[in-house]
Amino acid sequence: MAAAAGLVLTVLPGTADATPGRGVSAVTIFDHVIGDTDYVLKEITLAPGGSTGWHYHPGQVTGYVKQGVLSHNESDCASDGVYHAGQVISEESGAGYVHIGRNLGTTPVVLHVLYRSPVGQPLAVDVANPGCSFD
Repeated sequence: MAAAAGLVLTVLPGTADATPGRGVSAVTIFDHVIGDTDYVLKEITLAPGGSTGWHYHPGQVTGYVKQGVLSHNESDCASDGVYHAGQVISEESGAGYVHIGRNLGTTPVVLHVLYRSPVGQPLAVDVANPGCSFD
């Protein structure tokens, strides 16, 4: 669930202009390697007004919105979805899919996010704001 959630987690040192998340906490539920893939499940919470920061994922991400409403934007600043409790979000992998997840509501957003990443790669990589009026 990338929308996630991305969102916030084990991150390579970002660029000097990277926009790290704010109001985000994450708890690892499991982390298991099978072959050359690291499967990591996290529960991620975005506080009201919180953000994952701009980032991308080296591997595939699928998330489930357990609580709240997640607003998701691509690097062209356009919304690519608003996800409510009970919905699933999938995010593309790679540096070509820079995005941000934000909690624009008044209650926490809680996500269950499954990362399928190449072994040795971070779950997310922070990047600079691509020029949007928000971060």
